[in-house]
Amino acid sequence: MSTLDDRAAALAAKYRPLAAELLAEAIRIPADYVDRPADAGGDPECGLSNHERPRLDYLRRRIVEIAAVRRPEDVGFDAYGNLVWTVEDPDDGVDPAAKRIIYLDGHSDTVKALRPAWREKTGGLDPYDGLVDAAKIDRAFLRRELGYMPPDGDWEHLLFGRGAADQLAGVIAEIVATKILLELRAEGSLRGVIVWAYATVCEEDNDGGGPMYVMRKALPGAGPERLPDVVILTEGTGDAVKGALGIYRGQRGRMQIEVEVVGRSCHGSMPWEGLNPLEHGAAIVADAARAYDAREGFLDDPFLGGGSRTASFSTLDTPSDCAVPERFTFRFDRRLTVGETPEQAVADVVALPSVARARAAGLRVDVRVPTYDQATWTGYALHNPQIYMGWVTPADHPAIAAATSTYRGVVTPHVGATDERAGALRRAPRVDRWIFSTDGVGYPVPVDDRTIDVPASKGWVTSGAVKHPAMFGLGPGIEQNTHKIGECVDLRELQHAIAFLARFPSVFAASV
Repeated sequence: MSTLDDRAAALAAKYRPLAAELLAEAIRIPADYVDRPADAGGDPECGLSNHERPRLDYLRRRIVEIAAVRRPEDVGFDAYGNLVWTVEDPDDGVDPAAKRIIYLDGHSDTVKALRPAWREKTGGLDPYDGLVDAAKIDRAFLRRELGYMPPDGDWEHLLFGRGAADQLAGVIAEIVATKILLELRAEGSLRGVIVWAYATVCEEDNDGGGPMYVMRKALPGAGPERLPDVVILTEGTGDAVKGALGIYRGQRGRMQIEVEVVGRSCHGSMPWEGLNPLEHGAAIVADAARAYDAREGFLDDPFLGGGSRTASFSTLDTPSDCAVPERFTFRFDRRLTVGETPEQAVADVVALPSVARARAAGLRVDVRVPTYDQATWTGYALHNPQIYMGWVTPADHPAIAAATSTYRGVVTPHVGATDERAGALRRAPRVDRWIFSTDGVGYPVPVDDRTIDVPASKGWVTSGAVKHPAMFGLGPGIEQNTHKIGECVDLRELQHAIAFLARFPSVFAASV
């Protein structure tokens, strides 16, 4: 190992208790608000998309207190509500325009906690307070519920709570890594680089909204000292079978397809007087499921996997439960793989035979892409179509080579060969891709976009109809454990992720 490898790994181990403290409090904070009346400052949605401020206020304060920035003014909020901080070595003698720019990206919102279910089903866990009674934990339930749990003897390393794996641990890894980067700057950790770190908002509701804001508002007209050479997504890259802390270089895209079926309401005792949108809409849902099961209109990719479609949400407008409804609206979650386009995905739904039958019967059927119009905690609304483009960074890109080299330097030496089982850490770097979506979908822009002046030296990537900075992910958390009751993260993964993030910038800068 190099000296910097040694130092980054040692400081990550030293600051593991600090990281655990920060993560536990970031998870806990909504408990101060969810049960408090609104007129007393409460918020039942605290911690969810567009309700992240208490957590972000805490993180901003702690970033300054633990010296994860050089100056208090190096951390703040952008107009969208993202928490942003930056670190560099101004005395390294390198012109800022010639420095390599590294973005660290993680989202700060979580999905709903389902607090009563946590208490009831786990026995000793709370989604905010974590482990509250070890003697009452239903270990058998957790092993059934979660994709991977380590052997009982390793449970001392687990930190439980909503957001532990998705993805507050990744945000905490960024914070502690920037602290280490500053502590090691005299040894070259920041030579020739500028690191921008993000704790974004509203990712769970509007994938990549935070980066979309950056690409639309922060980077147009910006100089090379602001444009990323590499984006590291700190979303969890563990797999319940393949192992923890993978290096993920791609993901499928995602979109919402909304179908509105409008009929004619009437009394339920005489349905012939109406046109039933629920029955016709249900036929469309069933027809779509049949077409997906037969893979009609879906492509496959050997790396990212196949496209998929599933019914995911619905609302019903009806006078009562003894009436023919007036309107049935539902959505499909459509995952797009290489070669699939949003336009064709919508056209495939329009072409379903059940849509034609509903229209022939006199109902109105609209198939569309919805717009995300909700405002963030700062009041900012992007008004973006709910289309989130997939991306792939080539396996031979210098960023991926630097990532595997960094892993071998700061992770491999600290993983025992006997530990490699199921979702545990691996000694060898594992390059793979996500199943789910991440903030990465916010960075691609159309290939013909000219609003951002990107020098060729930045090494941006073209993926089909879009271009984007080189991106990859490395973060603590098992993908199959996210959004589940009993969600947890292994603090050993958090420690190694911190070491990786603290070492990668100098490895990459020296390699290009």
